[in-house]
Amino acid sequence: MRPYNDLFIDFDDTLYDTHGNAIIALQEMFCVKRLERFFPDPQVFYDAYWSTNIDLWTKYAQGEITRDELIVERFRRPLSIGEGLNPTEEYCLELSDCFLDFCSNKPGLVEGAQELMDYLRGKGYHMTMCSNGFHEIQYKKLRACGLEGYFDHVILSEDAGYNKPAPQFFDYAVRMSGAAKEKTLMIGDNYNTDILGAKNAGISTAFFNRYPEYPAPGPVNYEVTSLLELRDIL
Repeated sequence: MRPYNDLFIDFDDTLYDTHGNAIIALQEMFCVKRLERFFPDPQVFYDAYWSTNIDLWTKYAQGEITRDELIVERFRRPLSIGEGLNPTEEYCLELSDCFLDFCSNKPGLVEGAQELMDYLRGKGYHMTMCSNGFHEIQYKKLRACGLEGYFDHVILSEDAGYNKPAPQFFDYAVRMSGAAKEKTLMIGDNYNTDILGAKNAGISTAFFNRYPEYPAPGPVNYEVTSLLELRDIL
């Protein structure tokens, strides 16, 4: 008898190549909005954006800032170092809309994601996507990458009222999916939000460690460095 019937699976940078797709989208936005007028070296803007984005998403996951603050500030901060540029909230939102439009239409998946999802579906697992991403954007990305039909349920933080790693997020996912915690495995690439959050909610975990030079900072039921390794567990 297999140990798990239900799989909770993170989406961004676990299945969907969010970072890779966003790199392309950011470059497209930079060109369309002619940001070279303010940043003669585009890399200055890109570096500032990524460091800001990591900081803000961490704060958002912990409930320290709102969605609206994240959307504005992740552009306001890097834009503020541009030459002769005063980034108003309106301008930041304009760039955000452009960036998200480019981003949400990219089909790129993490290596092995399609093969893994085909394998899991063939095994008859009940699969639930668990994400902190924004509602309208996540569904666009799901359609763009072709994975929408693989999930029995899609649980987003905006619907749950809590972000991962809050136990309330996972409790909501359990209620909505009908999963039994003792028969559920959470798969994700972010140790703090996916793994620690699920562990604190009483759910087993599989850490997809994309950077194996940095081992998991704490206990985990399983650790893999490629998605296809999960087939040996499931």
